[in-house]
Parts: sequence; structure tokens; C-alpha cells
Amino acid sequence: MRALLLAAGLGTRLRPLTATTPKCLVPIHGQALMAIWLQRLAQAGIGPFLVNTHYLSEQVDAFVEASPYRKDISLVHERDLLGTAGTLVANLKFFEGSDGLLIHADNYCLADFSAFLQSHLNRPPECVLTMMTFRTDTPSSCGIVELDMRGVVVGFHEKVANPPGNLANGAVYILSSELLQRLGSDLRGVTDFSTEVLNRFVGKIYSYETAATFLDIGTTENYAKANACP
Repeated sequence: MRALLLAAGLGTRLRPLTATTPKCLVPIHGQALMAIWLQRLAQAGIGPFLVNTHYLSEQVDAFVEASPYRKDISLVHERDLLGTAGTLVANLKFFEGSDGLLIHADNYCLADFSAFLQSHLNRPPECVLTMMTFRTDTPSSCGIVELDMRGVVVGFHEKVANPPGNLANGAVYILSSELLQRLGSDLRGVTDFSTEVLNRFVGKIYSYETAATFLDIGTTENYAKANACP
């Protein structure tokens, strides 16, 4: 299964680290974050990969050239950032009409991707995508989801003061070919996946909860936590 890794962000909350290093290449336990993603995805049989670039893109180019997965990686440079959904819509041909992954690659994620894929295959028939979720200690800083008894998303609470629970959207998705087709037709104008796409499919999003380490490393505090994890 093909995967689009969103990796073009500026990483402003991680400065000064990201003043000289793109966020997708910051080191965790001595290994670039992007390298961790590629290794874990490839181990689950996922690939090839498309990676978007923008900030300090020459460093990402050099990383890919030296990567053992370089033959399976394509790069697409965005002179102006298109947004999470905008990048997806602009690169729909990459998925070749099949299901595929959309990954916000600024997370440190040690989830079982084989189990995630299997969960998507077993989703309720009305669901057009499967969302990875995780438990967070800071629910007010995350997008919190509500589920029905089957694990289908029935509500979103985006960074509110007192959300009903701590099950967070991990911004790692498996998208069905049906959803990708819709994005190519009546949803072509969207730019942000979280705010302009997900809300249209409440009741049609299956969830997969990972108990493995999952951290948004967008802050220096969480970046330190990632490097402190075993």
C-alpha cells in the first residue's frame, strides 16, 4: 500500500532546533524521524512513498539520496505550502486508484502498522477511512474523538478546554479508494484535512487505537519525551 508522508512543515515550535534542521529530520535516539517512519512502514510491507518538501528541502533531498529506501521514495517540492488536504488532492494520481496512507510525519509513532492495515480491512462497510488514535495526557491540546460501540467516530473536539475523554486523533490515516475518488471530484478545493475533510465523514471513520508510543514532537517538551522513551 502506498503512503504519502507530509513532511513540509516549518517546525516553528521546535526552534532553535529547527532553525537549521527540518522537523522531519530531527534526531530521535540518534536516528532521523523520517528514517524511523520509513523503516517501520517498510517492515509492514508498506510502500512506495511520496514525501512533500518545502522548508530546508535540500536537506530532505540529501537524506533521501542516502536512504536505503531511496528507490521507493518520490519527492514533491511545494514552493508554497498547499496544506494537508491540498497536498493530498494535488497528488491523488500517486495512489493509482487504490487505498493508501496519509501520514503527518511529524509524530514519533511506534505503532504496529500490520495491525493497523488489518483493522482497515475489517472496518464496517460504511467507513471510508481508518484513523489511528492514541491516549494522551494532555487532551486539551489534541483533537479528541468520540466513538460508538463499534469504534466508529461520531464526534470531534478540536483542542477544547474540557474534552470528553483522552482518545486523540493521531493524524495517521488509511484512506479508501472511494474517499480518494471523492477528493478528486467534489472536494478538490479543500486545503486542511482535519478541519475540512474529516468533519464531512463523521459516522464513516473507523478507528484503530495504538497502545504503543505515540508523540507529537512539535514541542520541545514532547521532543525531549521522545528521546527519553526506551
